[in-house]
Amino acid sequence: MTTTDLAPRAPDDAGPPPPRTWLTQTAAAAVAGYLLVRVIGVLFLWLWADDQGQNVLTLLGYKYDSVHYLDIVENGYDRAEAPKSTMAFFPLYPMLVAGLAAITPLSAMGAGIAVAWLAGVAAAWGVYTVGRHLRDHRTGVLLAVLWGVLPHAIVESMAYTESLFTALAAWSLYAVLTQRWLTAGVLCLFAGLTRPTATALIAAVGLAALITVFQRPTNWRAWLAGLLAPLGWLGYLTWVAIRTGRPDGWFWIEHEGWFTGWDGGTYTWRFVTKVLSTPSHVTFYVVTLVMLISLALFTHTVADRLPWPLLLFSAILLITTIGGDGMYNAKARFLLVAFPLLIPIAVALARARPTNTWITLTTLTTVSAYFGGHLLMVWHISP
Repeated sequence: MTTTDLAPRAPDDAGPPPPRTWLTQTAAAAVAGYLLVRVIGVLFLWLWADDQGQNVLTLLGYKYDSVHYLDIVENGYDRAEAPKSTMAFFPLYPMLVAGLAAITPLSAMGAGIAVAWLAGVAAAWGVYTVGRHLRDHRTGVLLAVLWGVLPHAIVESMAYTESLFTALAAWSLYAVLTQRWLTAGVLCLFAGLTRPTATALIAAVGLAALITVFQRPTNWRAWLAGLLAPLGWLGYLTWVAIRTGRPDGWFWIEHEGWFTGWDGGTYTWRFVTKVLSTPSHVTFYVVTLVMLISLALFTHTVADRLPWPLLLFSAILLITTIGGDGMYNAKARFLLVAFPLLIPIAVALARARPTNTWITLTTLTTVSAYFGGHLLMVWHISP
């Protein structure tokens, strides 16, 4: 795993280095920056919602897929009697929400929002740590902030699983890069209980562990990491198979109830050509743009020779998102967790003059705040 091209390099016009303080040398700056841009996004949503007579907490905690997660928290999983079975949703997030609601005065909805925000902090910290490991502190901070100003970043503040999965993925990938095998395996196991796209993380952790085992067969930690990595994902799919009486139970629910599957990209290509050739909703244009930019950024990460576990993780997320049949509206959200794609932008901003960096981040924060409000106040389908 070479990081030659990502070694710290000062810009040509760099002056004397700033004084080293606790804030400028730890994850605190990354977490603070992330929280700042997310608070700005939610504040904009609150003002918009208040003007329309709506409650911002309800929008964040009880809208779109969050309704299904809270249903699981309050009533448990159904038995797939209805076409849109709640067994399509993986269990770790609702389990954490139920646990927090049980030990605090928070309602299920309040606990759902709280878990998402806490996970967002953990994710920003993990994303920063990966960026700092590959480059430097400044790049890590910018990487965390960029993750918080993506067009669909409002989902990171909602009762959804994107924040939780990103936290688990970032820390698991960091553990792989630093060869902390037990940590990588355990976190990957939990990620497999969070989202079906954990297959991308399982592949990265599992293959890295396998290579290490071939190189050093006595490394029992790598052996154990490789065994632990897929257990959460496989365990939940096995439980759904038993509960539905079908070996393909989860995939059957996804296909029959939620109209999703895999067609190698045919559906996405047809939808993209339709969006680009006929008048469409602005949300579809943004989703299309996000996918195109993500593909371009992936080529940059390859050219920059990022460590291959990050490349593999991002590549599988792109393949599963673009190759999936159905839910075009959610494809940009599915790519929220592909934070390694943002590394080239973070590196470029870290090299830029501070004024240019601030202008860029301010613009992105403004656009993200508006679009987040648009997704909850104007759009009518799950983002």
